[in-house]
Amino acid sequence: MVKEIVRHSPKITTLADGTDACLHMTDLVGETDGPLVGISASVHGNENCGSQAILDLFRILKDMPIKGTIRLLPVVNARAMVVNSRFSPLDQRDLNREFPGDPNGTFSQQLAATMSKEFLGQIDAHIDLHSGTDRPTVDYVYLLNDEKLSRAFGSKVLYRPDEGKQGTRFNGTTKDVTMPRGISAAVIELGGGVVDQGPYIQRIIDGVMNMLRQLGAIEGDVTPPPEQIVVNEIAGIRPTVGGWIEPSSPPLGEPVKGGSTLFKVVSPYSFEVLEEATCPFENGVMIMAHLTRNIVEAGDYGWMIGNMEGSTP
Repeated sequence: MVKEIVRHSPKITTLADGTDACLHMTDLVGETDGPLVGISASVHGNENCGSQAILDLFRILKDMPIKGTIRLLPVVNARAMVVNSRFSPLDQRDLNREFPGDPNGTFSQQLAATMSKEFLGQIDAHIDLHSGTDRPTVDYVYLLNDEKLSRAFGSKVLYRPDEGKQGTRFNGTTKDVTMPRGISAAVIELGGGVVDQGPYIQRIIDGVMNMLRQLGAIEGDVTPPPEQIVVNEIAGIRPTVGGWIEPSSPPLGEPVKGGSTLFKVVSPYSFEVLEEATCPFENGVMIMAHLTRNIVEAGDYGWMIGNMEGSTP
């Protein structure tokens, strides 16, 4: 068992109703020396698979021997999560474009500043859990500055952003705080959609446990990853009209040929096909999709396709 369980709730700011907004963190302190590993989830409030997985990870890890400390931050963006929104309703800003934050800024900017100081600025390794929303389902891992750590999660598809290419660089993410400090960072994208989340949550649990073994935070042999694909380019395809979005693409992780249909948008009223989207790459791989028929508006999250040209094992 762990030596000690320590709760931290650093204050972000005071809200208009007079209550304090806080970050709620739990440290699982081991009996022996080791890294301080931070695991976070729900930076985007409508991506809560990681938060559910952290609940189960806590129940598992608290009864295990740990080397160092595992710091759990299960719900980063609580105000957004309780209304199932990507952004906080207090300022409608994308938290994962605000790091390192501003202690004198809007709510999300203050939240980013508090997380940067109390969490990102203290840990030795970071595992950040994201997912699809309540519409599309996603399955890939960012390959950043610790290849072994990212691969240890066990996803089939990994994405190495080309930092020099326009459109692949997002400023203000958590890695803009962790990577300049030289600490290992991994971003997981798994789950979401109008489907049973149980299998995805179990995969997150299994993957994170393997990552903790890779980091030396828990005992045991690291499970070798499956055959993996590393892509350097991802295309996002969103509907340009509203209606029923009907999927016709292969399963996530499977190849998709250029020009093949990904989805159609059909009018719920006239039953006409309003739009048909196709794969933009000659050889692609499925990364994100709606797995069921959903109602969408123009510009909603749709599909993501990895470009197999230039991909590596």
